[in-house]
Amino acid sequence: MLRREIPTGVRAGRVIVISHSKIAPAVGDATSLIPLQPWQSWDDTMQPLCYWQDEPVALALADAPRDSWIDGRQWMAELSSRWFSLLSTALQVGAWLQNHQFCGRCGARATQLAAEFAMHCHACGQRNYPRISPCIITLVTCGEAMLLGRSPRFRPGQYSTLAGFIEPGESAEEAVHREVYEEVGVHIDNLRYHQSQAWPFPHSLMLGFFAEATTRRIRIDEHEISDAAWFSPRQLPGLPAPYSIARELIETHLAKWRES
Repeated sequence: MLRREIPTGVRAGRVIVISHSKIAPAVGDATSLIPLQPWQSWDDTMQPLCYWQDEPVALALADAPRDSWIDGRQWMAELSSRWFSLLSTALQVGAWLQNHQFCGRCGARATQLAAEFAMHCHACGQRNYPRISPCIITLVTCGEAMLLGRSPRFRPGQYSTLAGFIEPGESAEEAVHREVYEEVGVHIDNLRYHQSQAWPFPHSLMLGFFAEATTRRIRIDEHEISDAAWFSPRQLPGLPAPYSIARELIETHLAKWRES
């Protein structure tokens, strides 16, 4: 569906309008949950983005979202999974454009380039590309039981897998051991990589792992984690959104448990 090629030299196509992680619905149909709008004449303020179903797509930034605009997480929850790549790309590029309009080296206004995702400073020559922050996300298990944590930001009753940013000089595997111990005080072994997912809130790349706990004793950090507990597949709390890699890790473990 999505072709990662930046359209150049085109005069018409589709546009997705974003403002601070909110996305405008299609003009004239605010209930359709279709984020692409027809556009007959692109201008210099738009960022060519990709091809969607072989049609060129651009990104436009708005100063402020309107009341009818929908948060990016809600779009992903209500649209089919085939939209994830497009919305993830648009949200990440949009956050980068909004946050890098000036050169981080000299402070001069940067110029948006059309042929690549880059902001160029003509004053000092600095070129800035979209930021991608690598993170680890881990489902810790002990037999059939899953160790899930709760962030203060979660909706009531929701628990999820443990996650955190990879620090400078640290491998992904080292980050898994550190984050799990920092957040819940549990040592792990048998670390296994599963898959990755771009996470556009605002610019993460999630590296998903499974790990086995060497002890079931929990000691939460009380800063990033407000609660953590072991959950049986027969008695689960509220879980993360279906499109998330956290939910993928959980569902993969549940499927394995059902087959055993």
